[in-house]
Amino acid sequence: MKLKTITVNGVFAALYIAVTYFIQPFGFTNVQFRVSEIFNHLVVFNKKYIYGVVLGVILANFFFSPIMAYDLVFGVGQSIISLLITIATSKFIKGIIPRMIVNTVVFTITMFLIAIELKLAFHLPFPMTYLTTAIGEFVVMVIGIPIMYYLNKRVKFEHLI
Repeated sequence: MKLKTITVNGVFAALYIAVTYFIQPFGFTNVQFRVSEIFNHLVVFNKKYIYGVVLGVILANFFFSPIMAYDLVFGVGQSIISLLITIATSKFIKGIIPRMIVNTVVFTITMFLIAIELKLAFHLPFPMTYLTTAIGEFVVMVIGIPIMYYLNKRVKFEHLI
């Protein structure tokens, strides 16, 4: 892996951690609005961003999660699975916005893993927890679409790495 790829992924991992830290009370409950999840959209620009996003999730969950062991398994697992699905489907979907829409749907659907995690850790009811975590993820990811789209106009994510 090139030094530039490692460096850029390190920067985005740090941004994921910083945003998670500052919005911490809303990122680890059964009603989640983890704003840093908008960085999940980076993989639609270049699949190499998976490393920075996953590293950011690992470190944010390690340092800030009240249920770290669960989050390191379920939270990181959900991110990896969703990112890999998005990367695989991106080959067949033309256009950045349609890819971000698919990415949003994938992350929203896979929130069942987070609902399982919260059921195991806190004995929360699965259906309601799945609903609330999926809605929170959906809202953040939808809001992230125009943000990441317009940031890309300025930063050119696909060429940055």
